[in-house]
Amino acid sequence: MAAINSKNILLVDDNPLFLKLLGQAFTKAGFTCQVAHSAHEALIYMQCHTPDVIVSDYDMPEMNGLEFRRSVLAVENLKDIPFMFLTGFDDEKVMYTGLHLQAIDYVIKDTPVEVIIAKINNLLHTVNKQRELSETEIKKTVAALNIKAVPAKAPQVAGISIDFWHHDYQDIPGGDFIDFIDTANRHLFIVLGDVMGKKWKAWFYTFTYLSYIRAAIRFSASGEDNTGPAILQKINEVIYNDDGLQGILSSVSLICIDKQTGQLRYTGAGDLPLLHYSARSLQLNQVGSSGLLLGLTPNGNYTDQEINLAEGDLLFMFTDGLIDIAATDGSKSDYNLFAAKLTAHLHSGQTFQEFKRNLEQQSTTLVDDSSIICIYKPVPYA
Repeated sequence: MAAINSKNILLVDDNPLFLKLLGQAFTKAGFTCQVAHSAHEALIYMQCHTPDVIVSDYDMPEMNGLEFRRSVLAVENLKDIPFMFLTGFDDEKVMYTGLHLQAIDYVIKDTPVEVIIAKINNLLHTVNKQRELSETEIKKTVAALNIKAVPAKAPQVAGISIDFWHHDYQDIPGGDFIDFIDTANRHLFIVLGDVMGKKWKAWFYTFTYLSYIRAAIRFSASGEDNTGPAILQKINEVIYNDDGLQGILSSVSLICIDKQTGQLRYTGAGDLPLLHYSARSLQLNQVGSSGLLLGLTPNGNYTDQEINLAEGDLLFMFTDGLIDIAATDGSKSDYNLFAAKLTAHLHSGQTFQEFKRNLEQQSTTLVDDSSIICIYKPVPYA
């Protein structure tokens, strides 16, 4: 979701002179303007950037404006960006086709620049006002329902320390969910999930996912097959066949802790690799899974593996909000950068509590809701 009152424009045109002149006019008017010399170039740019409004020419080689608009509509995280045609091609049929493709406006190129700028300002003002109203309604709904997808605190387990940090992007609940499920027998399940896409709408689906996960874990706990792969496969089958969740996918990291032996077993569904920090080698190693996102296919091919934590070791599970950081070079996702920062923090001898404080201070750079869970095996006192 774009920041309120931001004014980032993507201007698409195959005429370099027109791009330069109009780009300068937009910049002078207070916009941040990025130019693309073709629709293909614009689509590549938007793989890493999300403008607040797209202003596109119609008559372009290889892919014209209408084809470009259809391509934008086909991309989930781009289709809601306001789109305006700006062209010298004065044809009513083209104009109506563009408007039927949910374009906000169709402006002829010989329109005075001041009028074009005023139109875009009015458009962004309307969009931002609507966004503010939507966010207000979401916050009211969250407060009225008084239900949360993230618990207030982590459980206590003998011989293992568990802690977590969660941040709602722009203080609006998103698709991340966390749960700690203590079964009637000897197992504690740690769940970290992320409903993919859907922006703030993902929050409404987290509770459906959580209800399925809780039910599957508790049901499996009373049976013979209570392994992580069996649990995720049961959840996957239900979600895949739920018409109300078609196209609503989620990643999940599932850790099962045997409270008697301290053994950890890990199963993943389309999640980011976990990070295991060895106190002995001072190395941070990835622990990956091969399981598919929940709801993607009938068979998720889930497997599990044992994770051995020695004294002083830490295990981190986290969502992609922590690796999706707004950067000046345009990059978004950088798993290795996050791992390097975490390594530097651990080498400095700081605790996870201090790491959480650092994350809170840097939360303004995050572009999505973010969660991290730390599982630590303390060194016993001498």
